[in-house]
Amino acid sequence: QAQLVESGGGLVQAGGSLRLSCAASGRTFSSYRMGWFRQAPGKEREFVATIIWSGSSTYYADSVKGRFTISREYAANTVYLQMNNLKPEDTAVYFCAASPPMSPAMAVTTRGYDYWGQGTQVTVSS
Repeated sequence: QAQLVESGGGLVQAGGSLRLSCAASGRTFSSYRMGWFRQAPGKEREFVATIIWSGSSTYYADSVKGRFTISREYAANTVYLQMNNLKPEDTAVYFCAASPPMSPAMAVTTRGYDYWGQGTQVTVSS
């Protein structure tokens, strides 16, 4: 059974940076697509970024493009989300997700992913 564990969340001032990690275990993820989503209080879970585990193809939500970077490290079986120039509206619980290959249209939706982590809180103060 696949397991995803996020870490790296915390409290940061606006303009600051955080790096989230997602440690994957329990199966081989070599052909999987990995994603980051976030959910603010009272709002639906929304897409942030995605990467193909075996390649360099990435895609970002417009709201984070140019500020966030998704990457993966094969040896550590870990996916990262580097978040720079954070804004108060980035405050949310951030979730890591994984799934076998899917269409690009599905990669930006929660329905496209089979496995989810428990989430890590990111709070950005103004």
